[in-house]
Amino acid sequence: MADAALKVKEHNEYPALKQNYPVFRFLGGNLISFLGDQIYLIAIPLMVLAMTGSPVNMGIVAALERLPVLLQPLTGILSDRFNRKHLLLVCDLGRCFLVGLIGALFMVDLLEIWFLYIGALLVGLFSQIYHTSQFAAVPGMVRREDLHEVNSIDTGIFNTAVLIGPGLGGLIISLYNPGIALLANSFSFLVAFLAVLSISLKEKEVVQPKRSFVADIKEGFQFVIHTKPILMTNLAMLGSVFGTTLFLTLMVFHLKSSVHFTSNQIGWLLSIGGVGAIAGALVTNQLRKRFSYRRILFLASTFGGLSIVLFGSAENFLWLVLFNMMGTIAASMMNPCIITIRQTLTPERLLGRVQATSRFMTWTLMPVAAFLAGISADKIGTHHTIILGGMISILASVFYLHPSLKDKIE
Repeated sequence: MADAALKVKEHNEYPALKQNYPVFRFLGGNLISFLGDQIYLIAIPLMVLAMTGSPVNMGIVAALERLPVLLQPLTGILSDRFNRKHLLLVCDLGRCFLVGLIGALFMVDLLEIWFLYIGALLVGLFSQIYHTSQFAAVPGMVRREDLHEVNSIDTGIFNTAVLIGPGLGGLIISLYNPGIALLANSFSFLVAFLAVLSISLKEKEVVQPKRSFVADIKEGFQFVIHTKPILMTNLAMLGSVFGTTLFLTLMVFHLKSSVHFTSNQIGWLLSIGGVGAIAGALVTNQLRKRFSYRRILFLASTFGGLSIVLFGSAENFLWLVLFNMMGTIAASMMNPCIITIRQTLTPERLLGRVQATSRFMTWTLMPVAAFLAGISADKIGTHHTIILGGMISILASVFYLHPSLKDKIE
């Protein structure tokens, strides 16, 4: 009876997805922001390469950007206790300023590596708060039955950015320099800020008990540990994220210094991979109607790990495009499933904390993996480090075979 009442309330409160214009404005802002992120992905490694030529420094920058994942439990409390729209606005504005400043300093040859370290750390912090708040805000904008479709659309939007952004970034860098690329990224955060500002996020009235941050963090961890589908996907992602981070930290550096591609070639390679990502996001809705999360996640995770191993072994442009496309297909199939599992099984009052706790559990080794990627590349080369990352990702897939993921989660 309670579920039926909740569904009736949701139908009255939220319009059908096709008429839910605030959600599409929100997603449109994400598209622009994601485009900027893809430009950032290319520009920062090329900046480090130009300034130091060291894979170790690249590992340090990547590690610092990922270090704020250790604060995820606190970002979840922020998302559950404070106005999520305000948090989103502050994070967009903060990233706009920081990324623009880094780009401007690089253009006038005043950027020091220590400032890049600090900038990467702060951008990473704002990004963690933003993504946790975004995750918690979406269920308050749509009907429950529209959640998976919205998450798939968001993944498709991200993958559209993957399709367009790297090529655009490579073109900007080849014509000008990485500083101009970061100014474009800064502008994308400004557009995302204006998109969030234009919508009214409905903050559900949830009575939060007056207790300590420690008690709130404990409640989030307890819920995740006792909810097996969320726990098992987190354990699987802990291993796969470690392996993938070894790969992603070095990918652009590897293509530039080891395979000797130009900035344009790197941009096109990553952009073409976005075609596979869009295809994966589109096909996941159809697969979800026929298969359990268990089967989709296991096969996609194994497929993705294999693509990293093959990427690390190849040097031909066409083969690298194909293997990158394999990986983006796999990732875009998995993301909507994992996000929907968390949103569907979590009470509204715990959304921020469960997402933050899950990210903490799955991303806690990212700074270590990023730093080790630089050290490993310096010792055994980028090829072998990337292959090692793919093998770790494949091994982590076994957690998706847990029986709790076998049945469809409604």
